[in-house]
Amino acid sequence: MDKLKKVLSGQDTEDRSGLSEVVEASSLSWGTRIKGFIACFAIGILCSLLGTVLLWVPRKGLHLFAVFYTFGNIASIGSTIFLMGPVKQLKRMFEPTRLIATIMVLLCFALTLCSAFWWHNKGLALIFCILQSLALTWYSLSFIPFARDAVKKCFAVCLA
Repeated sequence: MDKLKKVLSGQDTEDRSGLSEVVEASSLSWGTRIKGFIACFAIGILCSLLGTVLLWVPRKGLHLFAVFYTFGNIASIGSTIFLMGPVKQLKRMFEPTRLIATIMVLLCFALTLCSAFWWHNKGLALIFCILQSLALTWYSLSFIPFARDAVKKCFAVCLA
């Protein structure tokens, strides 16, 4: 009500964009953000596990697996929106340091669903799910300082 009074009386002179109004309108308390993150992440894990179990259902198992596993991973990534906010999350996803990882994750999501629904190839769907997990791991490591370098060095030592 106070904001309305300021605007109508001409006291609110700052120029507001539509984006800043959306951000202010959707702000949540820190406790609510944590609860939303935990709930969304837990739903993501449950969907991924359910997808894995449903893989062995005759005839429709492949379709159910692809949908639930991919939706679970999307929900897990989406859970961080509660912590950072949607705009900041999208900006960080497409930063130059994690652009390739983001593209690989999104590509694996799409290829998993394509292999299940259009190509009807169970083996290919499993391969894309494995690649999806690897891409998500690499994407997640990009948020931890020097984690990618540590993994690269670890693999270099193990393979040498």
